[in-house]
Amino acid sequence: MANIISNQTFDAERALYNLTDAHVVACRFEGPADGESALKEARNIGLNQCRFSLRYPLWHVQQFTMTNCQMDEKARAAIWYAQSGRIVESNLGGIKALRECQDVYLGQCTVDSPEFGWKCQNIRVYDSNIQAEYLFLDSRDVELTQVHMKGKYSFQYMENLVISDSVLDTKDAFWHSKNVTVKNSTVKGEYLAWFSDGLTMINCKIIGTQPLCYCKNLKLINCTMEGTDLAFEYSDVEADVIGHIDSVKNPRSGCITADSVGEIITEDSVMECTGKVMIR
Repeated sequence: MANIISNQTFDAERALYNLTDAHVVACRFEGPADGESALKEARNIGLNQCRFSLRYPLWHVQQFTMTNCQMDEKARAAIWYAQSGRIVESNLGGIKALRECQDVYLGQCTVDSPEFGWKCQNIRVYDSNIQAEYLFLDSRDVELTQVHMKGKYSFQYMENLVISDSVLDTKDAFWHSKNVTVKNSTVKGEYLAWFSDGLTMINCKIIGTQPLCYCKNLKLINCTMEGTDLAFEYSDVEADVIGHIDSVKNPRSGCITADSVGEIITEDSVMECTGKVMIR
């Protein structure tokens, strides 16, 4: 039977180090001793209704669940090198909340962490709100569904990312990314997806200046574009856009089809550009 630790406060260094086969319920990790790494190297643990206000609480943790837990801004670098985790109905604060983790699910969570999800693999996020300046930098095999996010330099250097039914309020997202699919989503930003390879957007609304430049293997299927001037410069693209594009500049190859285009710019190119723009 699993050990149950409940209604206690811990502030010592490595207070529950290497805890195994245990449930931690309604505990607080805070106090004057200001100890770090409270649950480092824990195995097969469940955390429920706990509050974390100390640094590095969950490092090298395996097979863990967190339910209805709170991590405030003092819980810096909270979850690193962790594997096989499930985090639900929890608030994750503090810079660098998740890094170099594998096989982690987040559901119905609120995240406010400027450098969230760096160098992770096999992460799934469902029905959550995320605020992060640099989100999921250099991560692999990530799925986001019904996510509302706000940030700046999101999803850079990522591979194998699928986003569905989400709203992204970002800046230059998807830079240098590979094999990204975005479906049924709104993407608002600037300089979207420059230098990406294998980006596919399906039934999406794209908002913002100078999107989708220097792209390889770019596909837009049944998308709309708003405020998108100077789009597709030097990109290899096949695009089916419903409605209007403000302007298209020097697409390198492929074909862009739209109902109307404000301006087609084919001047001052630094490379051969054979891309076509077709008006329905």
